[in-house]
Amino acid sequence: MAGGRGGTRSGGGPEGAVAPSPAVPDAGRAVRDPLHPGAWWVWALALGTAATRTTNPLLLALLTATSAYVVASCRPDAPWARSYGAFVKLALAVLVIRLFFAVALGSPIPGTHVLVTLPEVALPDWAQGIRLGGRVTAETLVRALYEGLKLATLLICVGAANSLANPARLLKSLPGALYEMGVAVVVALTYAPHLIADMQRLRAARRLRGRPDRGLRGLVQVGLPVLEGALERSVALAAAMDARGYGRTADVPVRVRRTTAALTLGGLLGVCAGTYGLLTAAGGTYGLPVLLAGLAAALAGLRLGGRRSPRTRYRPDRWGPRAWLVAGSGAAVAALLTLAASREPGALNPGVVPLVAPALPLWPAAAVLIGLLPAFVSPAPRKPAPRKPAPRGAAAREESS
Repeated sequence: MAGGRGGTRSGGGPEGAVAPSPAVPDAGRAVRDPLHPGAWWVWALALGTAATRTTNPLLLALLTATSAYVVASCRPDAPWARSYGAFVKLALAVLVIRLFFAVALGSPIPGTHVLVTLPEVALPDWAQGIRLGGRVTAETLVRALYEGLKLATLLICVGAANSLANPARLLKSLPGALYEMGVAVVVALTYAPHLIADMQRLRAARRLRGRPDRGLRGLVQVGLPVLEGALERSVALAAAMDARGYGRTADVPVRVRRTTAALTLGGLLGVCAGTYGLLTAAGGTYGLPVLLAGLAAALAGLRLGGRRSPRTRYRPDRWGPRAWLVAGSGAAVAALLTLAASREPGALNPGVVPLVAPALPLWPAAAVLIGLLPAFVSPAPRKPAPRKPAPRGAAAREESS
């Protein structure tokens, strides 16, 4: 008797060929709602803020390791989630460029440990203060390394946000006033991987046909089809967005539009001025109040601006307890590193004259480890294990029953 319970056997196949057992849902693991993408951006930007408060290479390396562990634990299996490696390469390039400029242009930092003396180029009088070549000291390189590591860590944190947050869901969560700008940014970000994939596909096809895929000729013959495909994809996307009513706005009174523009522009200027005040030593008194006032004005402007873009959201993402924990862990790291920078400035910003090895401050290092909380709160869903086909003897018994 053909057929039966559990695994089935194809009637027309060869004898002994056993079809794999049907997939059985993993009942031991509950399906959770995805984390709000804004929580990942808050967490990553907070880690980046913490990186701006220190030049200690050990703390910066710990911040980088924290972001890498969280990305490895929480990154979903999606094309946009593979951008972390590109940001790491960009950070390394920035670090190399910073060291190159330190060697080529020198530094006003006095140093006694001369590593090499390069030929110095004589510059005209109007270029006073600029030096090309000359002595390269260990103090100059160490200072450039510290500053380059700070910028590299900031870029890696941004890369972690790009790798963890779904851009489509982030776009859906944006306020109505930022929706059009968000669409442009998301389309630009998601089309870059498609262009790279198209170029790799065309180069592989040319190699299989025995045609050159490198050099100027190969670049022209590969670049034109890639640009043509990108143009066709853009036209199709524009038609789809127009069919869905994108760009249509509602009528609002003139005074509301002017109030919205004033609040948004004034708020963004306040945010910039407040951030500048927080990052400089002289603006510590006015930085935080100006930043908070700017945020309040910008949020009010965005809320009013949402009236011009009436739209609905299908199954909107909710900011639940896990989102609070993820965002709070990053905010805690930023707050504690900011506090440590004021309490222990020498430990977080080690000097290079005299040249000493940096030490790892204990409680700031423990504060950085709070950023690992998302790896335990919102790990990536595990892939279902491939199910093995049933043994031939068991399949035969099931068939005979």
